[in-house]
Amino acid sequence: MLAVIDIIGGAAGLFLFALVSQHLRLAWRARRYRQPPQRFEGELPHILLQIPLYNEAASVEGALASALALDWPAGRLTIQLLDDSTDETAALAAAAIARLPAGGPVVQHVRRLDRQGFKAGALAEGMKRCNAPLIAILDADFRAPSSWLRQAAAVLAADERAAFAQCRFEFGNGDQNWMTRGQQLSVDAHFLAEQAGRQVGGDLFQFNGTGALWRRAAIEAAGGWSPDTLAEDLDLTLRAYAAGWRGQLLLEPALICEAPADLANWRVQQARWSTGFVQVARKGLPLVWRSNWRLSAKLGTCLLLGLQLGLPCFVLAAGAFLADGFFHGFAAGHAFLALAALAYAGFCAIAITLPPFLRLRRGGIIRYGATLIAIPLLLVFLALANSASVVSAPFKGRHEFVRTPKQGGR
Repeated sequence: MLAVIDIIGGAAGLFLFALVSQHLRLAWRARRYRQPPQRFEGELPHILLQIPLYNEAASVEGALASALALDWPAGRLTIQLLDDSTDETAALAAAAIARLPAGGPVVQHVRRLDRQGFKAGALAEGMKRCNAPLIAILDADFRAPSSWLRQAAAVLAADERAAFAQCRFEFGNGDQNWMTRGQQLSVDAHFLAEQAGRQVGGDLFQFNGTGALWRRAAIEAAGGWSPDTLAEDLDLTLRAYAAGWRGQLLLEPALICEAPADLANWRVQQARWSTGFVQVARKGLPLVWRSNWRLSAKLGTCLLLGLQLGLPCFVLAAGAFLADGFFHGFAAGHAFLALAALAYAGFCAIAITLPPFLRLRRGGIIRYGATLIAIPLLLVFLALANSASVVSAPFKGRHEFVRTPKQGGR
């Protein structure tokens, strides 16, 4: 029995090593990232800006005001509040729209009878009501700089095979507490190391569900929005790449949003993402291996889709290590293995997170060290809290889309 535990723990450890090494490789490759050209020639196209809402009373008015402040001709911009709310959000949205002066962009308040398909269903419904060739997506807590649409649209105009232009985002409450500082460090590394590394290598990098401008033709070529996973963004990305499209990453301008500021709300967000990634992996892995991508791109995409499996793998590897030591006695070999694993993980964590921290001028080395400590604490909590849901995700039926609670800002 112990031998079986050791084999399972060893396999889990090898998978963790592959995940960490892949991120280190991407961070090294990201050094070559260059902002895509932003040249716009010809007439400005019509843009549909979609803002999905579900009980966002604290954010809805600010979201609409931010959308109206974007630098785009009013006659070529349609704003949709895709409102599935069951609280006072709908009344606040309707009142805000009624107060708008004449002559601005068209603002549609889209209400559905139910939440069928959740966010994916709302986005698909909105597309039926406007035929704009470009579709921007912003979650309710996101605030974009006025130049965002012009820069993103120019990127798509310069690359006819670009399905979407994904912008980096950062947290307006990133300094609120140790949790939000850790999340900011993590999201900085996600964009400047992982996403940029995939972009440089020509590999699939994910649309993050918000803060992006999509080409309608690419969404339709990929088969449209699908509600059968909780990671509709990753699912659409995979299908778009399989259909011959690609993404473009913009590290500037950054969009401002809100990070969950306590463990309970953060766990809600991460549990949805974990489940969604596993669902997309189950659905999309055959598509990856049937594609004509090069082998390295297929393997890299598999590691991306399997990212959330790192949580139960951490639990299995740590459990096997402790079980082996308990039954056989902790020896020098155990100490060496533990120290080697910690040293490698620490080296990779610093190599992946320190360059983005310095590039974005988040502070000095002392501040960086204090922030870095939050990462292992958050990961251990997440592994213990969400591993069971990751393992069970492929075997469950329909999952409820649980909104991440936010404090909001007007």
